[in-house]
Amino acid sequence: MTASFVHLRLHTEYSLVDGLVRVKPLIKSVAAAGMPAVAVTDMSNMCSLVKFYKAAMGGGIKPICGADIWLASAEEDGPLSRMTLLAMNAKGYRNLTELVSRGWSEGQSNDLVIIQRDWVKAAAEGLIALSGAKEGEVGHALLGGESAVAEALLREWMAVFPERFYLEVQRTNRVNDEEHVHAAVALADKLGAPLVATNDVRFIKEDDFAAHETRVCIGEGRSLDDPRRLRTYSDQQYLKTPEEMAELFSDLPEALENTIEIAKRCNIEVQLGKYFLPDFPVPDGLTMDEYFRQVSFEGLEERLAVLWPKDTTPNYEEKRQVYIDRLNFELDIIIQMGFPGYFLIVMDFIKWAKNNGVPVGPGRGSGAGSLVAYVQKITDLDPLAYDLLFERFLNPERVSMPDFDVDFCMDGRDRVIDYVAEKYGRNAVSQIITFGTMAAKAVVRDVARAQGKSYGLADRLSKMIPFEVGMTLEKAYEMEEPLRDFLKVDEDAREIWEMSLKLEGICRGTGKHAGGVVIAPTKLTDFSPIACDDEGGGLVTQFDKDDVESAGLVKFDFLGLRTLTIIKWAMETINREQAKQGLPDLNIDFIPLDDKPTYQMLQRAETTAVFQLESRGMKELIKKLKPDCLEDMIALVALFRPGPLQSGMVDDFINRKHGREPISYPHQDYQYAGLEPVLKPTYGIILYQEQVMQIAQVMAGYTLGGADMLRRAMGKKKPEEMAKQRGGFIEGCTNNGIDANLSGNIFDLVEKFAGYGFNKSHSAAYGLLSYQTAWLKAHHSAAFMAAVLSADMHNTDKVVTLIEECRSMKLRLDAPDVNVSEFKFTVNNEGWIIYGLGAIKGVGEGPVEAIVEARQAGPFKDLFDFCSRVDLKRINKRTLEALIRSGALDRLGPHFHEELKAYKANIDRNRAVLLTAMEEAVQAAEQTARSHDSGHMDLFGGVFADTEADVYRNHLRARELTLKERLKGEKDTLGLYLTGHPIDEYEGEVRRFARQRIVDLKAARGDQTIAGLVVNLRVMKNKKGDKMGFITLDDRSGRIEASLFAEAFNSAQALLQTDALVVVEGEVSNDDFSGGLRLRAKRVMSLEEARTGLADSLRLKVASNVLQGDRLRWLADLCGKHKGACPITVDYSGNDAKALLQFGEGWRIEPADSLIQALRDQFGKDNVFLHYR
Repeated sequence: MTASFVHLRLHTEYSLVDGLVRVKPLIKSVAAAGMPAVAVTDMSNMCSLVKFYKAAMGGGIKPICGADIWLASAEEDGPLSRMTLLAMNAKGYRNLTELVSRGWSEGQSNDLVIIQRDWVKAAAEGLIALSGAKEGEVGHALLGGESAVAEALLREWMAVFPERFYLEVQRTNRVNDEEHVHAAVALADKLGAPLVATNDVRFIKEDDFAAHETRVCIGEGRSLDDPRRLRTYSDQQYLKTPEEMAELFSDLPEALENTIEIAKRCNIEVQLGKYFLPDFPVPDGLTMDEYFRQVSFEGLEERLAVLWPKDTTPNYEEKRQVYIDRLNFELDIIIQMGFPGYFLIVMDFIKWAKNNGVPVGPGRGSGAGSLVAYVQKITDLDPLAYDLLFERFLNPERVSMPDFDVDFCMDGRDRVIDYVAEKYGRNAVSQIITFGTMAAKAVVRDVARAQGKSYGLADRLSKMIPFEVGMTLEKAYEMEEPLRDFLKVDEDAREIWEMSLKLEGICRGTGKHAGGVVIAPTKLTDFSPIACDDEGGGLVTQFDKDDVESAGLVKFDFLGLRTLTIIKWAMETINREQAKQGLPDLNIDFIPLDDKPTYQMLQRAETTAVFQLESRGMKELIKKLKPDCLEDMIALVALFRPGPLQSGMVDDFINRKHGREPISYPHQDYQYAGLEPVLKPTYGIILYQEQVMQIAQVMAGYTLGGADMLRRAMGKKKPEEMAKQRGGFIEGCTNNGIDANLSGNIFDLVEKFAGYGFNKSHSAAYGLLSYQTAWLKAHHSAAFMAAVLSADMHNTDKVVTLIEECRSMKLRLDAPDVNVSEFKFTVNNEGWIIYGLGAIKGVGEGPVEAIVEARQAGPFKDLFDFCSRVDLKRINKRTLEALIRSGALDRLGPHFHEELKAYKANIDRNRAVLLTAMEEAVQAAEQTARSHDSGHMDLFGGVFADTEADVYRNHLRARELTLKERLKGEKDTLGLYLTGHPIDEYEGEVRRFARQRIVDLKAARGDQTIAGLVVNLRVMKNKKGDKMGFITLDDRSGRIEASLFAEAFNSAQALLQTDALVVVEGEVSNDDFSGGLRLRAKRVMSLEEARTGLADSLRLKVASNVLQGDRLRWLADLCGKHKGACPITVDYSGNDAKALLQFGEGWRIEPADSLIQALRDQFGKDNVFLHYR
């Protein structure tokens, strides 16, 4: 008789804490070893259930579903014990699901999910229990020598699980295994309890042990050789064959036979692939279908009243009929497929959102192709006007759930989810789990940490792996030569690499899906176990998005789209203005779609901050395409993708649009006139998936459902499938009287472009959003830019680009100001943008609230007034200093002027006084608060009784800030230079040798000289391992990326620091990739070097009386400290004569800023300057 055995305790990778078993290889190995069934018992979860069930059924293995649990002790602080539960039938499966879910929602502590004993007792029906071997309650007692306790416990559990409680025995070469086996066998004998053998499997092959240990260490954040690490696993916990198990337990054959018995007793069927829609409450007396039709027709009348007003539309009735026919067609299909409930639910929460001030997108994905969705106000695009097809969304020939992805404004999304949870029940609504796997770049770092390798090595290895979506270690190894070379020579790196290959892609942790929400018709646990955070909030299903759908739950996508938030904020600002002028509110949904100024702005490619059209490449495309209608906007998004760009489609499209190429449908040599209505909007180019479907319909008489199948087949590119489809297509065309040669050629063309086809419904909806943002930018630029800045205010890099854009749009942007700024960017009555206080680093929401509260009583007068009125518990000195440096308190200083020129002239004195007075102002405020609390006022009534006295009198002599200090303060607090630019100081001088500003550069042969600030620096290595650098230069007019190759980089490395001012010589050329200019640098100089090379001398203007006595010696000392190559000339004037004197060779200096500053402090700002030839 062949040995037979079934593994009943096994952890897959989804146990998260341990387990290396991947589901598909498990089924293969089980089948290969000739075992009829296998159980998966993950630790406290059932995440892998659906994947396991499908794989087992597919591989002809019987799946046994179970879970390992941590059981709380009967005593208050007793130790936790293990128990394994297996589902015997549907009731047991349900009980197990609810038990595990209850553990998550009520039993979490110290990162463990702990289940109470009486919960198990309540849920025991339909479950088989294994005692947990030496880690179970009975095992603990046996090993502790308390045989009476063990006996009592075993009797207790045997009563809970009559004939379903097995004493588990293991021989895995671990401490106490054998002792436990002997004690357990004796006890089983005494009470007649059945025994069962398990191998507590954690990995499939014996040599996976090291990988499993590494995985456990990564999870615990320890290294493998850490002496404090618990070593609880052995190398015997692999998937042993029945023969190996028979040899191991030859003395206990009944423990092996029982595994087969248990496998026979566990019979569950998990229902997959059937959908259960939640019921939508409909009014009494109507069925769901009737109500669905009623709502749709009411909605149609509302839409038509706006689209085709009855009185002004000449052929109103026939237009209306077209809509009615399409609506009936769609309603029939939706009702036949059983999805009215789905539509009504979506309609309901979108309606709630719109009524509660949460902006909703016009639609996304294929849902915009449905007229029902349009009349129910789920989408906001008329599908008939844009040729959007319903079958692209719901295909009657292929049953699958409809899928609306709905965009909400970021701020409101959670409110909508909350509404849904309230409406359908908190226990019926949850979000969906995601499993984080160890991806290529991360797994290398994790493994290195666990192996105790140095951080530097891990970092180096990880950085050699390219950063791309879908990158794997294998791909990286093939692509990157330096990586292969490095692994050849470095043994440690090789160790990391080999282990990483084993662990790559293993499930490491869980997260929450960004937008998916499921709504169950009853409670969630009828369909999927649930997990949550330790407070019991943040529900997620334990099945991921694919599994949850298989289990029959319907998922709705609630996505947050920042653009909607931006439009909402902009509209609020605009409508406040409108109200002030007594004008009606603007509604973004009713703006004209053929607005000239908007398209003119687009054609100039001024699209920074316009949704989807911001990238440099997109701007280039827009310049060439020159969009002038909404159809072009829709096409832009579809064209700007790698496929169309590489296949020449884009150039064809542009040439045809501008009349450089004749328009043909679809090709000059193969034309079919009937395709004109289909392809006209895209100038005869096959751009959308919808067009592919319509061509099949028009030429070959396909139904649109069939055409959708054809489109899917073309996307998959299977040759045999294509040959079949091609035959069908040509046959259909022949029936329509179209020549087979022509139809064959058109089919080939369609097939070529179908792969690049884009979903027009998505493109149209998002094209509309792009147009709306462009319209706002063209007509309400200040309100729009303020909203965009607010949405991105924590991303400094983004703010910098946006503020550049404001400057080039000639919008005035005012520094933050505690008297007028809000947390966000706002627009004042003059139409200037006011900087938001929230964008100042080191100033959070708390301090801003404190300022806004204190401001209710009127504007702050000065720093002392400010400190005494705001709540200093919420604003510390660091925050106060950030406010001063950012300019938010300028208005409170003694030297503030409204007029811009005077303000600029006094700004440095002003901020210097504020900074020095800060300490005193805080102390005075605290003193006032104290005396106020204790009820003492001084003799004169107030602390500052004399209101006329200047509060700043002690500080007016403060040394004024230099431009450098002021700008550094702004850069540190705002992330950018607001009131100036470091190059301002040198502007006049720099233009002597760098004649062109970056914005005026043109590509040309020959070297050009450019001066600018290094704002960004990346260092890379080339194939040989030499370093090269890329720096972004900024001179306030614009930015350009300069590349420095090996020699240039090595000689300039010391100069390349962020925010250093450098002068670069090199060649400017066009950059095909980004569409801008690039600079190949040949030489980089510091400002001093450029001065030495280009200036003829440092000129001092002095009168004889200034250079007397020790002054002359001081000058000599100073020049001695800065020896260099630049001559000094003195414009010297005595009482009787003036002369230009040149100092001797020995007195040449290095024209450094520090030297010039020292001389200017001494002789006056205007008397010291560099003189250029």
